Amino acid sequence: MTSDKIRPHHRDRKAILYVRQSSIHQVLHNGESRALQYAMRERLQALGWAEIEIIDDDLGRSAAGSVARAGFERMVAEVCLGKVGAVAAWEVSRFARNSRDWQQLIEMCRVVDTVLVDQETVYAPRQGNDRLLLGLKGSLNEYELDLLRQRSLAARYAKARRGELIVAAPVGFVKAGDRLEKDPDRRVQAAIRLVFDKVAELGSARQTLLWFHGHGLDLPARRHNGDLTWRRPCYATIHRMITNPIYGGAYAYGKTAVAAAYDGSGVRTRSRRKPRAEWLALQPGAHEGYVDWEQAEAIRRMVNGNVPTSRHHGAPKHGDALLAGLVRCRRCGRKLTVRYSGVQHNIPRYACHRGLLDQGEPRCIAFGGLRVDDAIETTLLQAVEPGAVAAAVEAEMASAHRRDQAREAMTRDLEAARYAAERAFRQYDAADPLNRLVAAELEARWNRALLRAASSRRRSPRMTLPPRHRQPCRFPPWQRWPMTWPPCGGRRRPTPGSRSASSAP
Repeated sequence: MTSDKIRPHHRDRKAILYVRQSSIHQVLHNGESRALQYAMRERLQALGWAEIEIIDDDLGRSAAGSVARAGFERMVAEVCLGKVGAVAAWEVSRFARNSRDWQQLIEMCRVVDTVLVDQETVYAPRQGNDRLLLGLKGSLNEYELDLLRQRSLAARYAKARRGELIVAAPVGFVKAGDRLEKDPDRRVQAAIRLVFDKVAELGSARQTLLWFHGHGLDLPARRHNGDLTWRRPCYATIHRMITNPIYGGAYAYGKTAVAAAYDGSGVRTRSRRKPRAEWLALQPGAHEGYVDWEQAEAIRRMVNGNVPTSRHHGAPKHGDALLAGLVRCRRCGRKLTVRYSGVQHNIPRYACHRGLLDQGEPRCIAFGGLRVDDAIETTLLQAVEPGAVAAAVEAEMASAHRRDQAREAMTRDLEAARYAAERAFRQYDAADPLNRLVAAELEARWNRALLRAASSRRRSPRMTLPPRHRQPCRFPPWQRWPMTWPPCGGRRRPTPGSRSASSAP
């Protein structure tokens, strides 16, 4: 009965063999499945086709309908032109796993009288029984994909609820089986702890960012390939770090949700952050964190309360006014804003202007801030006078601690830059001097490492290294600290052929 469905006019036209695998992982690791699909060419030859075209443009693309498939579209276009007598695949689910593409292919094959061939049988869409069978198979293929997805998600969520699903390790952590451990690099650990210490001290993520920029300090980050790099921090980097419960030693999963929407040109997926109450799993104490859970939660609540429009007083202000963000209007309940006037812009004035700015309401109250601040200052000094000496000592200790933090961070950066320069020199020294293509590139890397080390040294010109960081200089005299080579052209420049024992690491 299979041969009865194939007519001479089918064999007069060419046959198309469609080859597809759903993901790059299958393409790389499931070679046997791909070989079986290519073997369908022999079945088409046995059925009488001489001209066979193989379309394998969609290797690594899913047929669920979420991505465009150039190979499938080209095959449908060939069928519509009436040039194809048969379309073949190892199994019909390779054609499509969504009703839209599947019904389009079946309808076009019915119109131009093209048969479908798989490993078991031949389908003629013009016959009612075959068309019904193809429709059922298309529905089953689509349902099978949904069923497999549901099963895998159920297993994934069950593992996440147990706290054993580790998808990726954030900066400062490494995966150790089904749990997270701190990064063994002490420079990374110290940098992350410094972020939390400065946020707790300054009370704001933005002020912490300005502190890092003011001292020229970098923070660790991960590239797309997972490698660790150091770069200038931004606000999002610090905010994500202090709001991520992982740094407080908690396991968290299900923090975001993905929703698909049609924007006129196609289906687009967008990610949104879910409220903490909707997270799938949140387990404090799952691993060792950089701060304890209570401190991490306190910092998170403090940062969330820094929003000016919230019911909290907002982020700490740096103006002369003492009550900025702390006073509310008795009439409307809104926060009073502070404006400065005078020649030096140091005379505060409290005013309620939010109703006028937001809704066009009449002006509310306004008053000068000098006498109010003087009264508050007198009251505060009377309250803290018994402990003035202790407060002064504590303030001096806090100031010294802040200087030590910056000093230690610069010391770590200088030590890392020095190591990178020594490593670049060892690579350059081990290269063959006659191979200029390699030696020139290694020399350029060495020059860049020396410049970075010199820049780290210049950022802390008055810093004296502690004894454990003092090492004898192992570079020739023209390369010793502070490093001014290679920009200065009057000094000696090393060449691959002029190495000596004195320049060996």
